[in-house]
Amino acid sequence: MARRTPSAAAAAPADEVPTAFLPPAEELERLKLSPEVAWYLVSRGIALPDCPPRWKTPEPRDVEGAAFDPDRVDQVLAAFRQLRHTQGRLAGQPLIPDPWQVAYILAPVFGWVRWDEDSEAYVRIVRTLYVDVPRKNGKSTLCGGIAIYMACADGEQGAQVVTAATSERQAGFVFNPIKTLAQKSRALARFVKALAKKVIHKPSGSTIEVVSSAADAQHGANIHCGVVDELHVHKTPDLLEAIETGTGSRTQPLIVIITTADSGRRETVYDRKRRLVEQLASGVLVDETTYGVVWCADPEDDPFAEETQRKANPGYGISPTRAYLRSKATAAKNSPAELAAYLRLHLGVRTKQETKYLTLASWDRNAGVVDEQALAGREAYGGLDLASTSDLIALCWLFPDDEGGYDALWRLWTPEANVEALDKRTAKAASRWVKAGLLRVTPGNVADYDFVQAQIEADLETFDVRSLGFDPWNAVPLTNNLAQAEAPLVKVRQGLQTLSPPLKEVQRLLLAGTEERPLLRHGGNEAVRWQIDNLSVFTDPSGNVKPDKARSAEKIDAASALVTAMSEAMGRPVEARSAYADEDAELVVI
Repeated sequence: MARRTPSAAAAAPADEVPTAFLPPAEELERLKLSPEVAWYLVSRGIALPDCPPRWKTPEPRDVEGAAFDPDRVDQVLAAFRQLRHTQGRLAGQPLIPDPWQVAYILAPVFGWVRWDEDSEAYVRIVRTLYVDVPRKNGKSTLCGGIAIYMACADGEQGAQVVTAATSERQAGFVFNPIKTLAQKSRALARFVKALAKKVIHKPSGSTIEVVSSAADAQHGANIHCGVVDELHVHKTPDLLEAIETGTGSRTQPLIVIITTADSGRRETVYDRKRRLVEQLASGVLVDETTYGVVWCADPEDDPFAEETQRKANPGYGISPTRAYLRSKATAAKNSPAELAAYLRLHLGVRTKQETKYLTLASWDRNAGVVDEQALAGREAYGGLDLASTSDLIALCWLFPDDEGGYDALWRLWTPEANVEALDKRTAKAASRWVKAGLLRVTPGNVADYDFVQAQIEADLETFDVRSLGFDPWNAVPLTNNLAQAEAPLVKVRQGLQTLSPPLKEVQRLLLAGTEERPLLRHGGNEAVRWQIDNLSVFTDPSGNVKPDKARSAEKIDAASALVTAMSEAMGRPVEARSAYADEDAELVVI
C-alpha cells in the first residue's frame, strides 16, 4: 500500500544496496542501470536488458533520505499481471512487463521513496515520468497498466486518474485500451464499472476518465495521476499544465507522459519537455522529481541497419517484430516521404531537429584549467552583456595564448531578488552557483551597476585589457562611467555582420580542441555551461549566424558575452581600428 513502511532492503541507505551477483560497475554504467535497480532485477530473476536509452535522467539516489523499496515494485508488477493482453498473438495472456520496462521505467519510478513529514508516510520521489520511444514498443499497454494501478492499487482513496486527449478521436486511442484492460481482467471485473468515458473502481471510489481541454482538467481537479499519450500532437501546453497544477493536494501524484518523437518543431510543449529531459540527463539541470528516458537513433547512424533498429527500439524482436521494421525500412528506401516517417516513428529521430551550434560534448572537451591568478598581466579582450537590469549580467574576458587558443574568464551578476526565480528555472542550481562564487548577487531587485563597474575597474588594473566590447542597448549609464575611468570601450552592434565571424570562430575552436589540447579553456564553469546549452542561433540564407535570444530556451548572456569578447579578440587591436572601418563596431567617443 502507498503509506506502508518500506521493507528492510529499502530502509538501508541507497549506497548500501546488496551487490552480490551484480555485473561490474562499468557494465552497469553501459547499461545505464543503477545498482539498486540491477539488484532488484537479479533478485527477482528478471534478465538485465541490453537496450539502454539514448537519454536517461539520474534516478533520485542522492535525495536526502532516499530509499529503494523493492516491495513497491513487486506490487506494481503483481497488479500488471492481473491484467490481460487484449490484442494480437498475446491476447488473453497475463500482462507481464518486459525486462526493459521494469528496468528503465517501473522500478526507478515506483521504487524510490522518501519520508514525507507532512503526511507522515513514505512517498514516491518521482512525480513526473517522461518516456519517449518509437511506435510498436507497447506504449498504450504500459499507459493502461500504470493508469489502472494508480486508480485501483496505489492505496489512494478517491483517486482521480485522467487521460489527456486533444480530440474525440484521440480520446478513443488513449482511453479505449485502458477501458478494455479493466474489462478483461477477471481479478478486477467485480470491482470496476466501465462506462463510455469513465472507469470506476468501486471499493476506493477512484475513477479513470478522459479530459480533452484545460477546463475539463481543472473542473473539480484533485488529480492523483495524469496520463498524456503522444505529447507531440498537443498544439498548446494548456491541457498538460492544467493536469500538472491539479495534483497539488495529493501526497504522491504522478504525471505520465509517453510519446513518440515529433518532427523537430521548436518551442512546442513537446520540444520543451524533451529538451528538459535531455538537459537533466546531461547534468545541465537537476530535478529529482522528474524522471525521463528517450530511445532514439543518432543522426549519424545507418537508418537501415539492424543495429540501429535495435538501438532505437527496446522491444525489438517482440514488439516491434524484425519483419515489421524490415518492411518499414524497405518502404523508406524507396520514398523520401516514407523515409521521414520511418526516421521519426520507428527510429525516434526528430526529422527537422535543429542541430546545436555549440555542443556540450565539444564544450566539455575544452574545459581545461583556468587559473585566474596566472592571468594577471596577460593581454585581454572583454565582452559585456547587460541584458535586463532584473536578470543576468555577464562579462567575459578572453586571454589569447601563443598557440591560437584562449583562456576564458567570466563574471556573472544577478539581483538578490532574482535568485529564487533562477533557482526555479535551474532546479536550484543558481543557489549552488552563488555559493561557489560563479554567480555574484547584488542587493535589491535590479542590477547594481556599481558592483559591475568596481569589478571592471579592478580587472583593468589586473589584466592588460586591450578592448572591452559591449552591446550599446541599455548600456549608456554604466559605459559612460567606465569611459570616464578610461576603459577601452568599443560598441559592438548585435548584427550578423559583426557577430557571425566570432561565433563561427568559437565553434571552430571548440571542435578543433581536445582534452589534451583544449583551445577555448573555460574551467568547466557550471553557470556558463548551462547558458551554452541554452544557446540557439539565427542563420540567414548565406550561412551567417548570431546568438538568438528570442529562440533560445533560457538565458544565454554568458554565451553572448563570449561572442562579443571574441569579436574583439580576433586580431583587431583597438589602436589599429577606425571608428568607421566597420559599420557594426565603433569606438566610443566621450
